[in-house]
Amino acid sequence: MTIIQTLKNEIMRACLSANIDVNENDIHVEHPVDITNGDYSCNIAMIKAKQIGMLPRDMADKIIIALRANKNEHVEKVDVAGAGFINIFLNKKFFSDSIGVILNEKGEFGTNTRYGKQTWVIEHTSPNPNKAMHIGHLRNNVIGMTLGRLAKANGVTVKFDMIDNNRGIAIAKLMWGFLKFARLDDTTPIDLEYWRSHKNKWHTPESKRQCPDHFIDALYVLGAQDFGEDKSTESRVRQMVVDWENKDSMIRELWRHVIDYSYAGQKFTLNRLGSNWDKEWHEDEIYEKGKGLVSEGLSKGIFKKLEDGAILTNLSSYNIPDTIVQKSDGTSLYITQDIALTKLKKETYHADKLFWVIGPEQSLAMKQVFAICEQLGIGKVSDYTHISYGFMGLKDGAGNFEKMSSREGTTLFIDDLIDAVKVSFTKKERIREMKELSLPKEEKRRIVLDKEGTLEKIALGAVKFSILRVGRIQDMAFDIESSIDTEGDSGPYLQYTHARIQSLLEKANIQGLNSLQIISPVEWKTTDVERTLYKYPEIITSALDEYAPQYVATYLIELARAFNTFYGSTKILDSESSPDVITYKLAITKAVGQVIKNGLGILGIDVVERM
Repeated sequence: MTIIQTLKNEIMRACLSANIDVNENDIHVEHPVDITNGDYSCNIAMIKAKQIGMLPRDMADKIIIALRANKNEHVEKVDVAGAGFINIFLNKKFFSDSIGVILNEKGEFGTNTRYGKQTWVIEHTSPNPNKAMHIGHLRNNVIGMTLGRLAKANGVTVKFDMIDNNRGIAIAKLMWGFLKFARLDDTTPIDLEYWRSHKNKWHTPESKRQCPDHFIDALYVLGAQDFGEDKSTESRVRQMVVDWENKDSMIRELWRHVIDYSYAGQKFTLNRLGSNWDKEWHEDEIYEKGKGLVSEGLSKGIFKKLEDGAILTNLSSYNIPDTIVQKSDGTSLYITQDIALTKLKKETYHADKLFWVIGPEQSLAMKQVFAICEQLGIGKVSDYTHISYGFMGLKDGAGNFEKMSSREGTTLFIDDLIDAVKVSFTKKERIREMKELSLPKEEKRRIVLDKEGTLEKIALGAVKFSILRVGRIQDMAFDIESSIDTEGDSGPYLQYTHARIQSLLEKANIQGLNSLQIISPVEWKTTDVERTLYKYPEIITSALDEYAPQYVATYLIELARAFNTFYGSTKILDSESSPDVITYKLAITKAVGQVIKNGLGILGIDVVERM
């Protein structure tokens, strides 16, 4: 049983013994904003006193008398503050015991099994194969993967999946862009049959010295522009869609040729991010499956056919607008596909919950999908959750939010962003280090950093943390300089703190200080570090319950700041201190390193041993 649950139970018993009628749901135990007001606080007296016309402080006094009569072994004291808050202070034994738990459980510290029998499916990123992934995809990916790791830490069996739209007019524009604009020579015929037998007459990503997905992205832009400017091109592109639908072998060969380039580039980027899917759904495999569900809904009276032949939903009982699920010409829409895919997911995973990490512009569409699925007997609305998130843009020269726009040329690809962060961090470190080191030594260190992949880990840490420290539904402007600030609220700051801890522990090991003291010395005064460390499991629980990864990011900064203050105010390897004090300081230090590593792992960020 957690300390919070123990305290709730004891407060409830104290209330009942003081003849105050309460139930478990009435009692809320939280951390005070100001740590000087205790480790936990409860406002039950302020809630219940009003109901019976009693002063909250008088009721709080009655409750703490009962609490003190049955003092918990981990509670130092209980008092009343303000209008009637009950403040609880934990004792040294609790904090030292918590450190022992951290050092014993190591990488498992903070995990629990409360959802141990559940399976969740999380759909995230879902990039289409006509473009390279940009920073909008990045925020989706980082949030989706982090929520999955949080779910796993709470005992859930997690499956990640995606769906891409790999057919239709957008893909036809890409095929045209390749056929026309990837030719080595303008004299080469823009002819599908000629391409099929002379593929060496067309560029490849290698010949253009581009990443495969960047190669594809550029050709899509050119194809789309040509489509919009030339009527004959528009006609040829639309015919490509028809030929694809008719399974024309040549058009299908070209289709597979171009989207495979895109998939290769996406795979590189996803591997770089440490991201994965357990299942990849593709539109070409499922787009026809939704029509049967529409027919089923029509026959059951769930849908209705309009005069022009289109089929409309009836969602009035859900208080959301109706939508067309099949056009008048009998063709399906994206929502039709989404309904079919939801059914496939249910049948494939037998999952308890399904999640979609998708931008806010899809909020209504997702509500409609969930309602229609419930009407068709494909689970309940409560089985489905849309995880929305704010827009991610760039910070302009004035420090303001600049929304991405491919038309305005402000789109930034994921790989380019990571590389830009690496370059900026390298320049910053060189300026700092060259004040302290000779150039040859500095250059040597730079080579070592590159060889160990440290710069890549730092750049990814900077990017991911910048995203996750912001509330999920807030818009955010990415700023490279703040993301790499090793003294600010950043990923590199946490990585630096962890590296500092490893260096300290290495020095202690050299001095033969291998055995750590887990019991706080008699003369020890509890530190803010200890009063922060034990909260980590609570953070992991609440971060999942509220789908709020920023709780983990905020907590880690709080812990690192507490440790660095502790580090700056006391000499940990102090030869004048008693052995018990030194080894207890080292135990605290090692516990901080472990919790930072665990927390960064949840955020998908690697620690580094040296910086």
